[in-house]
Amino acid sequence: MKTLHSLTQQLNHLRQKSEQFCTILPFGGSDADLSSDQKKPGHWSKQNRPSSGQKGNPRHSGKRQGRSPVMVVLAVVSLTSVMGNRFYNQPTLDVGREAPYTIPAPFDASVEDTKTTEEKRKAARTGSFPVLMIDQSLTQEISQNLQQSLEKMDEWRQVSGSFPFVPTSVLSATTQQYLRQSKEWEWQAIVAFAEDNAPINPFAPGVVIPNREKKPLTRAFTQAVSELQSYRQIVSAQAFSELIETINLARQGYQQALAQVSSSVTSESTPAYDLSLLDLSDSAWQETRQGIKGATLNILTQGIPPGLPSDLLEDAVTVQVSTLIPAEAQPLAIKLLTYNLKPNLIEDKEQTKRRAEQAALAVEPVMVTAVEGEVIVAEGEAITQADFVLLDHYGLSRREINWIGLIGFGGLVTGAVGIFWLVERQVHPPLRRRDHILVLLLSWSTPVLALLGGQYNSLPAIGLLVGSFYGSSLGATLVILLTGLVTFSMEVSWEFLIAGGTGGLVGALIAGRMRSREELALLGGVVGLTQGSVNLLLNLIMSASAGTIWYAVLPGAALYGVAGLAWSIVALGLSPYLERLFDLVTPIRLAELSNPNRSLLKRLATEAPGTFQHTLFVASLAEAAARELHCNVELVRAGTLYHDIGKMHDPLGFIENQMGGPNKHDQINDPWKSAAIIKKHVTEGLVMARKHQLPKAIRDFIPEHQGKLLISYFYFQAKQRIQEEAGESVNEVDFRYDGPIPQSRETGIVMLADACEAALRSLKDVTPDTALITVKKILKARWEDNQLVDSGLTKEELLTTAEVFVKVWQQCNHQRIAYPKAALSCQPSSKV
Repeated sequence: MKTLHSLTQQLNHLRQKSEQFCTILPFGGSDADLSSDQKKPGHWSKQNRPSSGQKGNPRHSGKRQGRSPVMVVLAVVSLTSVMGNRFYNQPTLDVGREAPYTIPAPFDASVEDTKTTEEKRKAARTGSFPVLMIDQSLTQEISQNLQQSLEKMDEWRQVSGSFPFVPTSVLSATTQQYLRQSKEWEWQAIVAFAEDNAPINPFAPGVVIPNREKKPLTRAFTQAVSELQSYRQIVSAQAFSELIETINLARQGYQQALAQVSSSVTSESTPAYDLSLLDLSDSAWQETRQGIKGATLNILTQGIPPGLPSDLLEDAVTVQVSTLIPAEAQPLAIKLLTYNLKPNLIEDKEQTKRRAEQAALAVEPVMVTAVEGEVIVAEGEAITQADFVLLDHYGLSRREINWIGLIGFGGLVTGAVGIFWLVERQVHPPLRRRDHILVLLLSWSTPVLALLGGQYNSLPAIGLLVGSFYGSSLGATLVILLTGLVTFSMEVSWEFLIAGGTGGLVGALIAGRMRSREELALLGGVVGLTQGSVNLLLNLIMSASAGTIWYAVLPGAALYGVAGLAWSIVALGLSPYLERLFDLVTPIRLAELSNPNRSLLKRLATEAPGTFQHTLFVASLAEAAARELHCNVELVRAGTLYHDIGKMHDPLGFIENQMGGPNKHDQINDPWKSAAIIKKHVTEGLVMARKHQLPKAIRDFIPEHQGKLLISYFYFQAKQRIQEEAGESVNEVDFRYDGPIPQSRETGIVMLADACEAALRSLKDVTPDTALITVKKILKARWEDNQLVDSGLTKEELLTTAEVFVKVWQQCNHQRIAYPKAALSCQPSSKV
């Protein structure tokens, strides 16, 4: 105890000398120790410090790796070899080239031109017209609308009264029509002339209707006066008065019907309602009514196709009504039918598809024939497709390796690899060699599928995988480059390739933001929908009859959309295996590793509860700092949760797990053995991490958060013992962790959070300024001990980190209201 007391005095003296406020908790490892207790205070050294622009790799720990020349050569050679397949056996005498000499047919032959045959079948499939069928519901709706219009017209005719309203032997139909429609002052003038019984000459100069408008007489006016005067001369005065009364009643009914028609007419219904219906005789109206129904039945039975021009519909209606309806009612019937008749034919999709397939099958194979000695192509003539088919069949197309084309394509591939490398340097830290291998393997999949004849390329899966593994920029770049290279070098249907490339591009741009497998699965649906829509659009644009063949390309587009969804499912299923095989840490995998129900974290909470609580507080500090410094927050969270798992090998060797019990190191009483126990939590942690297959980026947090710090408590204890025993000097290496020091900003942040956790936890009733001074001194000690040289953290970022740590400490140590003693002693009442 005496030795321990003197050691404590020496530690306090050193702490005051270095102005470093820190609670040194014995046997707590690096959680409380400061590696620079023996150093003198001074300015922050800039020697060997990383530049402010240097950033740590957010996905992989370790120093930056340059791109290996071997990987560049491997990528160029392999991609050129796979995609440049068409250059290996390329015909010298190809379509469009001039024949160097006259080539006759060596023997009789009849060869199918498969390319031309397939083009014709595709044109027949997409160019056939749809099969239409009558939609009974639409037909019934049209008939009902027309019946309602006829019933409304019947009502108006009933209001206006029968026509003619008197026998035509008394008044002609023309006169009766004029008398109903004439204005009131006209009617009064007609009655006056008729009662005067004086003959009038409508053509005499100066003769006018006796009214205020002083209008000249009309032929209809004089005819009406003449007929009334004639009738008055042959009948009694009473009979004439009865006729005048009948005319008045007919005029009233007509005006009422006219008012109802005017109130029912709108801008939409104006063409359907013609006032001439009130001038038709009852017999003519009945004949018209029946004729309209018959014409409607004939037209709807034949069917009205969608998109039929209105003038053609009117012509068809005119032909029908010309034989069924009286001439005077035909204009009314034509307007009524043209307004009410609508297209009642719809596409029969099954029959349409069947007809398209039948049209394609009906196309006979295009055969190219030649007889022995017949000239296939003369010297200087351009080789046609038919000529090439024969030349290739005879083996006269002179197929050979196109070295110029192959070397040129190799240059194009080299440029594509260079573009990918430039994007990698600009938007993402350089990848590891295993990452390059994975990208290369994924790149091979698209040309290999094209060589096997598959039209459903793997671009959607590539976009999803590369986007989620390495970020949206690299994923989108790879998809665009692959689409361009495959389009240029291989015989692939370009509408399928562009659709797949668009789906892959959408997947790559969004996949980097996904944080769960569920979100990635939903993204697969978006990719499939995008791919199918683009395929449909491209086929419609390519077709000359785009308006009528969408039904033929729609099934293929839907199938291609399903293929995009299928590739997304493949990517989703492969991603966990690829993550393990290539040691990747995606945001999704980091979220899964941070689940507290993981077996290793559950063991830590059970076997070393004090360490687990320490870990949670360190994680709070480190996450907040990582977010402020724009580091990989998910990586920091997961790495912090596993950084002290090695303490489970001997939980009681660390003070946070002793829970006030006896101190194990008091019984050991050997600082070298105690330091070995403390250091062992790093090596044991790495063993546990490998056993549970944690990614290397997570494993790096275990040694790097300690770096090469000095286990100061046992180091000074050893020095004290050596001084008392007059022995040799203490080897400082025995009391320092083996390292390495932090190699990324993320592990550097966790080292700082781990160093400040014990000090912040021990602060009670101090101001934030005091806490900030304490944290700055701790971070300064790590900086001066050269523990952050390789991390990429700058002096300015350390000052920001200190402020963030204090802010988190304030949030975790907020003050509470002090309850009165009386309130604490009150018992809860059993009554409400």
